[in-house]
Amino acid sequence: MKQRNTFLELLIWALMLVPLAYLFIVWQQLPDRVPIHFNYKGEADDWGSKTFLAGLIVFMTAGINLLLLAIPRIDPKDKIAHMGSKYHQSRLLLAFFMAALSVFIVYSAKTGSLESSNFVNVLVGALFISFGNYFQAIKPNYFLGIRTPWTLESETVWRKTHRLGGRLWIVGGAIMCLSALFHNPEIRMLFFLGTAAIVVAIPVIYSFILSRREQHINQL
Repeated sequence: MKQRNTFLELLIWALMLVPLAYLFIVWQQLPDRVPIHFNYKGEADDWGSKTFLAGLIVFMTAGINLLLLAIPRIDPKDKIAHMGSKYHQSRLLLAFFMAALSVFIVYSAKTGSLESSNFVNVLVGALFISFGNYFQAIKPNYFLGIRTPWTLESETVWRKTHRLGGRLWIVGGAIMCLSALFHNPEIRMLFFLGTAAIVVAIPVIYSFILSRREQHINQL
């Protein structure tokens, strides 16, 4: 088990180094001011220095990974530690996502345009699908999952909410991926944001309904 965890850690940090290595390779090719934000049409509308871009990439890779490493140590109920390998597998998924997104950001800064903005739809959609598969393995905690006042009050509400949420995130992630097929950027963004809003809002509402139902049963 320890050997497997060591390999997993090495793999996560290797992924983190990929965008940093790419940034180092193209550093001299980057202009002094690089685009750091694009509108939904893929047009640059805000710029910053190369140093700012480097800091952003470091935060998105090493910074977030260090934060995830610290979370189990500050979890007051030690629930995340009980997830075992599932938690570290989710870290690997997030590491892959952040590495791919960081490489895409550096590439877009180098070219000066967001030539393949639909790539982000596919990438985020795949992340939703991946985490949707892990929802039922997440124990009640204050850091990961669908954390509402109602899921944190009841393990039953937490379990049922994450069962529904997992299915919604898988379906929603697939829709996000398919939204990349739309050539019209307005329609693509509408499907993407609309789907994200729905799969986030429904579990929250569902957890509230379950909690009220559970309270009513307990009062009988």
